[in-house]
Amino acid sequence: MTDMLFRTDPYRKSATAKVTGLTGEGGIILDRTVFYPRGGGQPGDSGRLVWADGKLPIATAVKGEGDDLVLVPAEPGVLPPIGAEVEQQLDWDRRHGHMRIHTALHLLSVVIPLPVTGGAIGAEKGRLDFDMPDAPEDKTVLEGRLNALVTRDLPVSEDWITEAELDANPDLVKTLSVQPPRGAARIRLVRIGAGDAQIDLQPCGGTHVARTGEIGKLSIGKIEKKGRQNRRVTISLA
Repeated sequence: MTDMLFRTDPYRKSATAKVTGLTGEGGIILDRTVFYPRGGGQPGDSGRLVWADGKLPIATAVKGEGDDLVLVPAEPGVLPPIGAEVEQQLDWDRRHGHMRIHTALHLLSVVIPLPVTGGAIGAEKGRLDFDMPDAPEDKTVLEGRLNALVTRDLPVSEDWITEAELDANPDLVKTLSVQPPRGAARIRLVRIGAGDAQIDLQPCGGTHVARTGEIGKLSIGKIEKKGRQNRRVTISLA
């Protein structure tokens, strides 16, 4: 089982770890990692591994067997041996961009309170697809509301509930295309705002900034029709 350090500290940029396994495809399994694995629309992290006899660029991280996470090298090379101690160095600028955009997409789901049918996260832009038969009347108004939530500098925190509690509160799930993972007994919730100032609460396994002010100014790009009722809304960091 890989200890997912990014869960407790998404701002951690590096960490030592021990190699516990190598996959037949050339992937590397560590006992703990700062690399977020691809999932929920968020790309896997990139960076590098450094050890006594070598170094290796990492292209991405993916989920492996059971609770293992697998680091995928960016190019063929000598792998660290099982049992070796390595230093993980995250491509921080890219990860931080993912954190900013991911949190911004949660805000977008607040200003457009419609079911979400899909989404994707990048380091500089992202998008959500909505069950939206008619286009918004004024994109400028939407953009103003989105940036107003950013400038409120609301805290972003997490909580955990049981699967039974989620079943009793199905409205927490905004995404129609992706359901929260089951089988771990607990579901992670991401909350934006606190107390009477809470504006959003939904299941999410991704990494986020600590406060909305850290996102920075956002712009809304194209609003494209995708199918009979779906519309795609793209946002980017200004």
